[in-house]
Amino acid sequence: MAVYTEVSFDEAKEFLHYLQLGTLESMAGCSGGIENTNYFVTTDQAAYVLTLFERLSFEQLPFYLRLMKHLAHHGVPVPDPATNRDGDVVHMLNGKPTAVVNRLRGKSELAPTAPHCALVGNMLARMHLAGRDFGMQQPNLRALDWWNETVPVVLPFVPADQAALLQSELAYQNHVATLSACGALPRGPIHGDLFRDNVMFETTADALATPSLSGFFDFYFAGVDTWLFDIAVSLNDWCIDLTTGSTDLERTRAFMVAYEAVRPLEAQERTLLPAMARAGALRFWLSRLWDLHLPREANLLQAHDPDHFLRVLRQRILHPLTISQITA
Repeated sequence: MAVYTEVSFDEAKEFLHYLQLGTLESMAGCSGGIENTNYFVTTDQAAYVLTLFERLSFEQLPFYLRLMKHLAHHGVPVPDPATNRDGDVVHMLNGKPTAVVNRLRGKSELAPTAPHCALVGNMLARMHLAGRDFGMQQPNLRALDWWNETVPVVLPFVPADQAALLQSELAYQNHVATLSACGALPRGPIHGDLFRDNVMFETTADALATPSLSGFFDFYFAGVDTWLFDIAVSLNDWCIDLTTGSTDLERTRAFMVAYEAVRPLEAQERTLLPAMARAGALRFWLSRLWDLHLPREANLLQAHDPDHFLRVLRQRILHPLTISQITA
């Protein structure tokens, strides 16, 4: 999250009043992330997140926001977008498509344990199943087509060894996409960006300090893709050592056991998990290279280090993540 488009207190106050969300009491720009303008706003009714979209178009947004509303109404704890009197979920503010969602309780856990990972795996499986009857279609905009377009753009900015890895991994992923097993993977709406900072937890006050998952948020990389890719993206953040990018087997097992307790993987998913773990690492290495070398101006902008996912990709190539490891 960042601030690209400034919104004054009075502008926000009028906008929230229009949506019948109460009288604005406080607002603050959000730091972290790089895609949209975000403000935390509090009214006399509740706490919300006000988002102005900098890249997604007015026409693209209904998919993301309607998906969130669909999931919220199917028991998945996600922000529920506010509607106007006509039932619209996409609005306009300062010339930008805009949405307001309720702010989730709790906080992110940036040093997750196996119990945290189990909660995320369980809820991700529930989310995948809940999305099966969602009627709208929107491709994953950061999938293979985008990788093929973007790799040539970032190649001039990286050293030769990294350029070679980008090109070889892209060729590998293009090959995987032609396999019949890949075409048969179960598909549906995915989150696409389920990192540690996009999940909220609350902790009980008892001696055990047991965590509970209070919600998923930031669905603006969502799209229809394979559920296995969504799993891989999550494993590549929740279940690795951040310093080295190597697999943490305890957390990985906790995540996958909890996921499969809700939705067991199909045979082709088990086969292609190593390839998809590499795909998830490539996707975020590439997008971080793009954002680092072709940045936009923004207040409160915090760039992410692309070398982190370079390390993850190398680990996934040298030490493939297999189901046999997880179930051993």
